[in-house]
Amino acid sequence: MTEKVQASNMIDIYTDLLRIDKAQGEEKDKEVKNQLRKAKAKLEALGVVTEDLRIE
Repeated sequence: MTEKVQASNMIDIYTDLLRIDKAQGEEKDKEVKNQLRKAKAKLEALGVVTEDLRIE
């Protein structure tokens, strides 16, 4: 992975976190769920089993 691709990925992660931080109330819950869906889809496309990635 090139540095430009890594930078682009980190910008995506950072702006996603900014969106979550900015959201209020129900919109915040919705945004968190949307971001989790997106991350899960990307991980599964890379062959990562997401069921093992739980925090309790």
